[in-house]
Amino acid sequence: MMIPMKIIKSIILLSFLCIAFNGYAQEKQVLTFNEYLNNVKKSNISYLTERYNVDIADANVKAAKVFPDPELSVSYANNQNWNLEMGYGIDAELGWTLELGGKRKARIRLAQSEKEMTGALLEDYFRNLRADATLAYLTALKQKRLFEIQQSSYQQMLGLALADSLRFRAGSITEVDARQSKLEAAAMLNDVFASEGDLQDVLLQLQLLQGNKNMELPDSIAGSLSFSERIFDLSELVTAAQNNRADLQAALKSKEVSQNNLRLAKANRAIDLGLSIGGGYSSEVRNEIAPAPAFKGITAGVSIPLNLSNANKGALNAAQLTAQQSEMRYKAIELQITSEVAQAYNKYKVACRQAGQFNTGLLNEAETIFKKKVYGYERGETSILELLNAQRTYNDVQINYSETLYNCAAALIELERACGIWDVEIQ
Repeated sequence: MMIPMKIIKSIILLSFLCIAFNGYAQEKQVLTFNEYLNNVKKSNISYLTERYNVDIADANVKAAKVFPDPELSVSYANNQNWNLEMGYGIDAELGWTLELGGKRKARIRLAQSEKEMTGALLEDYFRNLRADATLAYLTALKQKRLFEIQQSSYQQMLGLALADSLRFRAGSITEVDARQSKLEAAAMLNDVFASEGDLQDVLLQLQLLQGNKNMELPDSIAGSLSFSERIFDLSELVTAAQNNRADLQAALKSKEVSQNNLRLAKANRAIDLGLSIGGGYSSEVRNEIAPAPAFKGITAGVSIPLNLSNANKGALNAAQLTAQQSEMRYKAIELQITSEVAQAYNKYKVACRQAGQFNTGLLNEAETIFKKKVYGYERGETSILELLNAQRTYNDVQINYSETLYNCAAALIELERACGIWDVEIQ
């Protein structure tokens, strides 16, 4: 039977569109995981903002090393009644505060411990940023796979709809079946558009994490979700977390900060001596009643403050309580880390078992059933509804498999986040 020219033209046009689409896809800019993670480390705005805290802490260390400034005072005295000829006097004095009790040393130690704590907090911030950025990349890979599934289903249904149009004209199937396949293809195209929109959203999130201002999205990202179970020992993971977690190191440094703050509070209770040395000049007094020659004088002195405020021990008590609080906070974080590692370990084991379920042939079985339904439908042995049910089941299994792979990979990321280790590769 002759095929109408209109249908032949439609098939040729569709083929050219597919070829053009494939040629365009080959020119796409692909973002790799390593490139993405390097961009996050170098350009993430929030991380760059946090890095200023380290520079600020370093500047505070330099500021803590400063000695008290000397004070220079100059005075001039003159009798404004010039007729008495009482003369005038000029005095100059240089004063300096001598800190006792090790105040400067205590300030330096406090600033240095605060700098180390800030560095640990920055490292912990990047630990969480790196894990969140990796999870965002995995989400993009999952969404890319879902888009590919929807696109593949649409292309299969579109081809089936075109074939049904020819079969209907040949009288092999009814008009209802031909319309049904065409309707299903149109509905699947809407699903493709929606899935593509979701993919664009997650790609925008990747651009945000990279600190990219121009919002020019990559056309695609490299890598795919995969499953390969790794064997861990829970006790070793807990030990690794206690050794590697930056927030625990920050809590330890916080204890040092509190102790050094207590030392500074005690040092501030010591008196400071005021040392001074000066000189003066008095001009000749020509007054007839009490004449006096011009003379120069030198003065030196020590001032000792009366620290009556030391009777108030509020600042000292606050520093002591802060030190005790830091000790308890360190123990709380240590216990919390142990719990986080155990929970992340259990979630990873469950995710691995769920992913392993698909390795029993579940995915292949769904694909085989779908292909047999397609073959049966083309031979007139299977109804359109049975074919559509088989396709939906196959799509659901593929989507569930992608979700399971993502959950397994995400559980591994969370486990490594909890342990403070990093051994992630996405191929």
